[in-house]
Amino acid sequence: MEQQVQKDQVNISGIAALGLVVSIIAIISTSLFIFKAEPHIPIFASIVVLILFSFVKKQPWDFIETGLKNGLKEGLTPILLFILIGILIGVWMLSGTIPTFIYYGGQLISAKLFLPSVFIITAIIGISIGSSFTTTATVGVAFIALGTGMGFNPAIVAGAIISGALLGDKMSPLSDTTNIASAVCKVDLFEHIRHMLWTTIPAAIICLVAFSFMSSGASGGSVGKFADLPAVLMAEGLVSIWALLPAVIMFGVALRRVPAIFVMMVGIITGSVMAFILQPAINIAQLMDVMQNGFTGATGDEAMDSILSKGGIQSMMWSVSLVLLTLSMGGLIQQLRVMERLLIMVQKFVSSTGKLILATVATAIGVNVTVGEQYMSIILTGQAFEKEYEKQGIASKNLARVLEDAGTVINPLIPYGVSGVFMAGVLGVPVLDYLPFALFCLISPLLSLFYGFTGISIKKRERVEG
Repeated sequence: MEQQVQKDQVNISGIAALGLVVSIIAIISTSLFIFKAEPHIPIFASIVVLILFSFVKKQPWDFIETGLKNGLKEGLTPILLFILIGILIGVWMLSGTIPTFIYYGGQLISAKLFLPSVFIITAIIGISIGSSFTTTATVGVAFIALGTGMGFNPAIVAGAIISGALLGDKMSPLSDTTNIASAVCKVDLFEHIRHMLWTTIPAAIICLVAFSFMSSGASGGSVGKFADLPAVLMAEGLVSIWALLPAVIMFGVALRRVPAIFVMMVGIITGSVMAFILQPAINIAQLMDVMQNGFTGATGDEAMDSILSKGGIQSMMWSVSLVLLTLSMGGLIQQLRVMERLLIMVQKFVSSTGKLILATVATAIGVNVTVGEQYMSIILTGQAFEKEYEKQGIASKNLARVLEDAGTVINPLIPYGVSGVFMAGVLGVPVLDYLPFALFCLISPLLSLFYGFTGISIKKRERVEG
């Protein structure tokens, strides 16, 4: 109750809210694109701006602290997940799980079909387990190493991985975001998934054609200085068909729709057991060091060792610190009711179906850019436009689809967004590098706009007979 009273005391105009958002975007974009800075400092500077604005509005420190705490509270699960995934990658490198993926992937996938194969495989796994994070942190890490070994630009490989993983996340009945979008819009889950096929299928076809074209210039096998990577992996004793068992068990557990944190723990435990079985020379102290600092390649080739040296809690600290700052900023923005005021302004310009879809897309992307959190982009946008869709007689499943096309899949393209921070940290490719190649994420909102202005696939709300 006290928190609600404090929030109600904030009297912020639409112009002031817009000014704050423009200032924050200007600070972040100038720092990233002109000064080439890491995103931490501009996010911190944005937090300072929000705190100063709170003081101008004569808000006490308790008000500011509440906003910070509310934002950080939302980050506890993602941060723990980040840490667990860092441990998982290190353990799976030690046990040979990821190296075995790399080895057999190199044997089975031709370089000429590599990128479309990556897109298809990550999409299938993403649909099966409902998590773009888990997909990227497991087979995604293997594919980035394999693609580098084949001579592909890591940014392009990362784009294919993220495109497939997000397609899977978006279309899976096990996905958090898919369930949230259907729940916010009060749409049956499977009806929501079926309606998303209108944008997902064309986007997937475009991705397959584009990634096939990007792969067409490659030779039939591994190229470049990493051509002997499979032989090195075998010589290092990192390849065994039994090393895939932790992945099989973990994916099996994920299919049972248990929490992601539990899935990660299962992967870590089974990977650790397999490491002791397949690598008898290691001891508990070495395993703990890998969990903390990651696996270190020791082939003698610096470039090749860089491919194999992955994981550990420390590898995720850059990401964790950025997520803490981003969610703190988002908490203050929510406490000041900035997005609430902007959404009220946007609702005034939705006189047609096309404009309504455009406003929904712009808002979902805007929340992602401003707050850096995909759940909020779905929830806030859905709540803001639900009544307008009803007023115009447009079925709620259209809104649910737009929330996924412009909310879920956009977050990995934000350098300080929770998904973007995670993907960049795990794959070792900066967001701005892979952004042009994350084709599925770029195409999806454009298809939503196309359908909005043409009316194709826009279903009307069924009349309820009185």
